[in-house]
Amino acid sequence: MSDYTNYKHSEITGRIIKEAYYVHNYLGFGFVESIYEKSLVIRLEKAGFSVETQQPIKVYFEGTLVGDFKADLVVNDCVIVELKAVEEILPKHEVQLVNYLRATEIEVGLVINFGEEIKCKRKVFSNSRKISENRIPHQNL
Repeated sequence: MSDYTNYKHSEITGRIIKEAYYVHNYLGFGFVESIYEKSLVIRLEKAGFSVETQQPIKVYFEGTLVGDFKADLVVNDCVIVELKAVEEILPKHEVQLVNYLRATEIEVGLVINFGEEIKCKRKVFSNSRKISENRIPHQNL
């Protein structure tokens, strides 16, 4: 059996998930994503975390800016959190998060869905993979 406490930033991601459950238990199901986002920010900040909302992520191709996105949350400058309020987490939601990780120096992310039941997916895209793929870490969030 795996010991999940050995994962990079596992204490932070574990606390983010715990606070997401708190928010879901308090609010229940059916609100729009922005309600869950604001509520989770309140809980995380009360817990002592640094939280940036709607953090811009720039995407470069061969040194040229080709697009940008916004991460829902960046926690302690080391975990990207993508929030959903949909029926279920789809593969495209996971790919979206991995692309955010790929475009930044941040290596760990969570997709959290505030559906009927809360669901979380953890993704990692390491800086060593970015460098090995000839990606230049070009921005700090």
